[in-house]
Amino acid sequence: MGNKIILRTLGKSGLQVTPIGLGTWQFSKRNNMAGKIWPDLDDELIRKVVQISLDGGINWFDTAEIYGNGASEIALAKALTACGKNPHEVLVATKWWPLFRTASNISKTIGKRLEALTPFPIDLFQVHQPFGFSGEVKEMDAMAKLVGEGKIRAVGVSNFSAKKMHSAWEVLKKQGIPLASNQVQYSLLNRKIESNGIMETAKELGISIIAWSPLAQGLVTGKFHDNPELLKKVGMRKHFSMFKPAGIEKSRPLIALIKSMAVKYNTSPAQVSLNWLINFHGDVVVAIPGATKEHHARENTGAMGFNLTSDDMTLLEKESAIFK
Repeated sequence: MGNKIILRTLGKSGLQVTPIGLGTWQFSKRNNMAGKIWPDLDDELIRKVVQISLDGGINWFDTAEIYGNGASEIALAKALTACGKNPHEVLVATKWWPLFRTASNISKTIGKRLEALTPFPIDLFQVHQPFGFSGEVKEMDAMAKLVGEGKIRAVGVSNFSAKKMHSAWEVLKKQGIPLASNQVQYSLLNRKIESNGIMETAKELGISIIAWSPLAQGLVTGKFHDNPELLKKVGMRKHFSMFKPAGIEKSRPLIALIKSMAVKYNTSPAQVSLNWLINFHGDVVVAIPGATKEHHARENTGAMGFNLTSDDMTLLEKESAIFK
């Protein structure tokens, strides 16, 4: 424990981030449909979660417009300020929501994003989904313009296929701007990006992968395997195949291995899972677990405090290969 945290460059953007950042969807204050997935966290709990993350070495935070229609951005900025942070002392990533919009909306709404995050600038601005009316070419042109105007520092995408990610990279490259990242679902229980070309393309082009849902909605902790009664309280997650009885049984051998390694390293299953995620592919993957409780935030930062051996990483790779 207690290893020095080595920063990683997000793609070729020059942004230096810790291998773990904090995802802040849960700061949405139940403000819209996207926000209602989470409980309403009060400002003091949000501040504590952010402070614990900062104390544990985390230097960046990921939010989005759709998270409570700006409520998460506002709550994050308020918490960082309450923790005594000034602009440029931490990195902030947010996202533009493309549904029923064209690329021209990116420049029209950037002022609202900056206002919500005041006084913090936008270090990484991402297109949240690949289903905007204009497509990735015009969206990247709009993003490049914001970089040129000094309104954002770097450009990323989220949930883009290998093909669309490559297309976005090409558009930006012509303007001398790197595509920093692709934020996608990735965990030991969902390794599809390793078989659909996303990981391969990201490595080839020098694009970072930002893993969302890196703990598979809590499944990697083993709590649902140990106490099936908890499955009655998972809300919308009960419809996901991995939360159904067959899915639970399919992942049981992997969970048993993760738990045995947690004992070996005197850590938690969540920390073992995160440590594999941020190290197995070298520096390519960074992760953004969320936290609705103080102990979640401590657990997140603790995942950067040790290193799985290469043999143990290979064991986890083999046991989780069925989830590619």
